[in-house]
Amino acid sequence: MCGLAGFLSPTQLGAPLDVLERMAARISHRGPDADGFWRDDAAGIGLAHRRLSILDLSEAGSQPMLSSSGRFVIVFNGEIYNHLDVRRQLQKAQGGLASWRGHSDTETLLASFELLGVEATLKLAIGMFAFALWDRETSSLTLGRDRLGEKPLYYGWQGDTFLFGSELKALQAHPAFSAEIDRGALSLFLRHAYIPAPYSIYRGIAKLLPGSWLVLSPGQRDPVISQYWSAATTAEDGVANRFAGSAEDATDQLESLLLDAVGRQMVADVPLGAFLSGGIDSSTVVALMQKQSTRPVKTFTIGFREPGYNEAEHAMAVAKHLGTEHTELYVSAEQAQEVVSRLPELYDEPFGDSSQIPTFLVAQLARQHVTVSLSGDAGDELFCGYNRYQLTGKLWDKLAGVPQPLRQLGASLLTSLSPATWNSIGRAAGTLIPGAGKVALLGDKLHKGAGVLASKSVDDLYLGLVSQWQDPASVVVGAVEPPTLLQGHAPELRGLNDVERMMALDLMTYLPDDILAKVDRAAMGVSLETRVPFLDHRVVEWAWRLPHDLKLRDGKGKWILRQVLYRHVPQGLVERPKMGFGVPIDSWLRGPLRQWAEALLAEARLEKEGYLHPAQIRQKWQEHLSGRRNWQYQLWNVLMFQSWLENHQNTAQVLTNST
Repeated sequence: MCGLAGFLSPTQLGAPLDVLERMAARISHRGPDADGFWRDDAAGIGLAHRRLSILDLSEAGSQPMLSSSGRFVIVFNGEIYNHLDVRRQLQKAQGGLASWRGHSDTETLLASFELLGVEATLKLAIGMFAFALWDRETSSLTLGRDRLGEKPLYYGWQGDTFLFGSELKALQAHPAFSAEIDRGALSLFLRHAYIPAPYSIYRGIAKLLPGSWLVLSPGQRDPVISQYWSAATTAEDGVANRFAGSAEDATDQLESLLLDAVGRQMVADVPLGAFLSGGIDSSTVVALMQKQSTRPVKTFTIGFREPGYNEAEHAMAVAKHLGTEHTELYVSAEQAQEVVSRLPELYDEPFGDSSQIPTFLVAQLARQHVTVSLSGDAGDELFCGYNRYQLTGKLWDKLAGVPQPLRQLGASLLTSLSPATWNSIGRAAGTLIPGAGKVALLGDKLHKGAGVLASKSVDDLYLGLVSQWQDPASVVVGAVEPPTLLQGHAPELRGLNDVERMMALDLMTYLPDDILAKVDRAAMGVSLETRVPFLDHRVVEWAWRLPHDLKLRDGKGKWILRQVLYRHVPQGLVERPKMGFGVPIDSWLRGPLRQWAEALLAEARLEKEGYLHPAQIRQKWQEHLSGRRNWQYQLWNVLMFQSWLENHQNTAQVLTNST
């Protein structure tokens, strides 16, 4: 795992080394072991690299790396898990005459680009990656990103300079960077708690979409972007070519595929371990690791004392059964709250998934013992694990059969009373009917249910479920919410049922832009490489071929994944209600974080900064403090932007003073 950065200034020849050094220094956490630079002043190109040594720890693995002919130069971030297989294919194609300087996957990738071309190589590679490739013969720049978006890559023109890098902070270090905040992207952030690709918080800077590569040729202003793999096409092809075998055959094949994916991702020249929550996904990964390991796998979990937020005891039970070398750390609320001040620097742009806090803490714990950690991410998206899938499977067909005007009427009746009034009714009912008053925040739940009733389609339902501010453009000054895959650019997704459509949309949006971004920034912030076996594209493609009833059965998700796990771990150790990997933000905002939040949400401050209208925010803040409503998610998004904005302004001032 590494970090890359660079720039192309075709009209301003010369690639100052000090600028490259500053860009690389800003992402030193992604590669603390070494740095490297390459320039061609005549072409105006500069490449920078920070190295976290995982494979081939020798100088033969150093970057930027030149191809054997000298035509291509690459900076690369990630891992190619089948690179030895690719080497053998290249050697066969060259009559066994290929010679290698070392055994790094970067060298393999570079040789394949030269012999087979970019598109053919990307289709051949199994892995997670982002790269920048300079062709000295054609003076063209190619950027590429892995299929599912595990590794980040930002790019864009700032004036006459084309910037690119693993994180925005590297681009910020270039003197051409203008740092103009995109208000449309800010409205998307308030809706989703993340900024969906291709947008970023800065105007003119984009995220390269997963499964894509970009080519910028001489004389071009607009790069040509092509797609070599599509999650939408994979889903459509999968449901059109369903697996026809028995459930037992499907379980056998899934276990075989996962064993291979996990085994490939266990290859490293440094200490390796895994995150273990004790849930279905991480337990499956760890079980398959231990099955292939001659020594106890190192596993890590963190625990909390707060009821409802602790999974450590479940992880310990699984670890004892599998015989792993388990490390757990119980974290106090104070320790978790201390992470809040680090979030703007870690995440580079506003990011509001509060599970970023425990994710950082478990990564920090693991890094004390290992350099690489496998995780169970993506099991929910591939095998139907989220509660919204199960609820949709149970209720939407029934609701959709009710005429929409009647559903709209029902929703209007529910929202005709305020949440506070519903809460009062619930309390009054509790004095007359035993148990009737036990539903916490009844009014909030009924108002949310009204949104489900009023939905016109499954896409409308899905958008409502994943939106935290339902009309974020009304909160952001001067914002027009831009189109996304959920609004305006919805994919067709032919042949998918309603639940499968939600799963596919999550695979294309929530997974790369929230889950994978969260894990990448948290782990790389402590120089830890993370790997995700479920995102081996062969597993993804095969999972989409599975009949839906092998994923969602009897109202329970991940049925087939459970069958694989039960072969290694007793059912009783992992069967329990799904828990989120979160922290009690709602109570923290009323208690220990209240003063911090009040300062960021002050009406005068919001007015002066000019990005957010204070009225709705202040109303929600007061309602939350009173306990009448739980606005933790909406408020946390605003607070994460405000905290990020403060850091952004301070960073901009420091960078200005240093140039």
